[in-house]
Amino acid sequence: MKKFESYYIDIDKFVFEGFGLGKLSKTLQEVPAEEESLKIFVRFAYPGDTVKARVTKLKKNYAEADLEEVIVASPHRVDAPCKYFMSCGGCKQQDLDYQQQIAYKQMQIDELFFPLNDLHNFIREDIVPCNNIFHYRNKMEFSFAERRWVPFSQLATHAEERKLPALGFHPPNGFNQVIQIDDCKLHPEPGNIILRTTSNFFFTRNFSIYNNKSESGYLRNLVVRQAGTTGEIMVNLVTSERDEALMKEFTNAILTAVPEVTTVINNVNTKKAMTATGEVEYIDYGTGFIIDQIGKLKFRISANSFFQTNTRQGETLYQTAVDFAEFTGNEIVYDLYCGAGTIALFIAEFVKEVYGLELIASAVRDANANKELNHTVNVKFFSSDLYKSFIPLIEENSIPKPDIIIVDPPRNGMHKNTIEDIIKLSPAKIIYVSCNPATQVRDIRLMETAYRLVKIKPVDMFPHTYHIENVALLERRQ
Repeated sequence: MKKFESYYIDIDKFVFEGFGLGKLSKTLQEVPAEEESLKIFVRFAYPGDTVKARVTKLKKNYAEADLEEVIVASPHRVDAPCKYFMSCGGCKQQDLDYQQQIAYKQMQIDELFFPLNDLHNFIREDIVPCNNIFHYRNKMEFSFAERRWVPFSQLATHAEERKLPALGFHPPNGFNQVIQIDDCKLHPEPGNIILRTTSNFFFTRNFSIYNNKSESGYLRNLVVRQAGTTGEIMVNLVTSERDEALMKEFTNAILTAVPEVTTVINNVNTKKAMTATGEVEYIDYGTGFIIDQIGKLKFRISANSFFQTNTRQGETLYQTAVDFAEFTGNEIVYDLYCGAGTIALFIAEFVKEVYGLELIASAVRDANANKELNHTVNVKFFSSDLYKSFIPLIEENSIPKPDIIIVDPPRNGMHKNTIEDIIKLSPAKIIYVSCNPATQVRDIRLMETAYRLVKIKPVDMFPHTYHIENVALLERRQ
């Protein structure tokens, strides 16, 4: 086998992070004995497929390859409705029947947690599917680029297009490249009109686009947030400098195209880091935030707030945490990595007191604003670096010890210091909400001498992707 050459591969398994796993097809090519057992991971391939794929990475025991052609199709394949599918780095499974997507996600959870079963003998509840498998995202981040990216197969035929600027998404494994997008199936249609309007407004005027190497250029990102329940819309243009007159003209163009837009913001990012946030924020129209709702609660969402990307399924996720906790009304609860306070405020009516801890200062400000918005009196929020011990903060503020701790960490999971603090505080229950079940399993292993895994329940927040949210209940060992 050689790198960058193509081979026929029989796919027999779907594995974590959206790869089809298979071996060289003996029926379509000669296979040397030493390569018969070689594992090959193919993007966009599914069990039951026989595919032709181009090898992009070659190691001693495995290879990675990009799909070129489906020779024999899995019976679960469907037509992907998006014209950018496979070129765009967003969706990974639009051409797979949704019920099969759910089945594969359940299988991946089972495989991750199965090794824990002998020690914990836990209950596995079935994954909760998403009712809306398209137009479910309430936030989309688009990037500007000086030149458009086109797939490898189109390099020869799209030479002129590659000279044009782009506003869209990054291709798979191409963070420094951008594919031009004018329609995305994952967010509501007003977002696509905003996207097209922005492209036309700037590209017809030949405005400069930020270049990371030269550290110059005006345009950086477009962020669109659309409240899933109230219909309010935020447009946030991220630039490298402030141009008030231009932003006024851009705002008028956006409001003409989409009158439903309720606020327009300009974030100015002067740093080299390619993030869709800024050090300074200007409000060019409206209040500078939108209001969305989860359950009975309202949440104020500013440009850089963290908020569940799938509003309606977020309520399902939080209700699962409430069901697992079985609150009596007398509990002291800590909400670690509380963000804008969504979980803390959601559970407040069921418990005595909630204390939310979060590193990002702007998120804590949003959490306190949401607390006031919902007239909640039994929740307090604190700024705390959870990479360090948070027990000194607990002691300094005379916060009572917790009966239950809820954690909802980022994808890399909890820091060992946080785990050690939780074990020292010894709550009766831990509710672990995770966007990365692999690191969740790792953290549960680190706590298994003190805590027993009782049950888990996955929730599909992101159809057509390999991402899975999972809720786990742990109880203190006697």
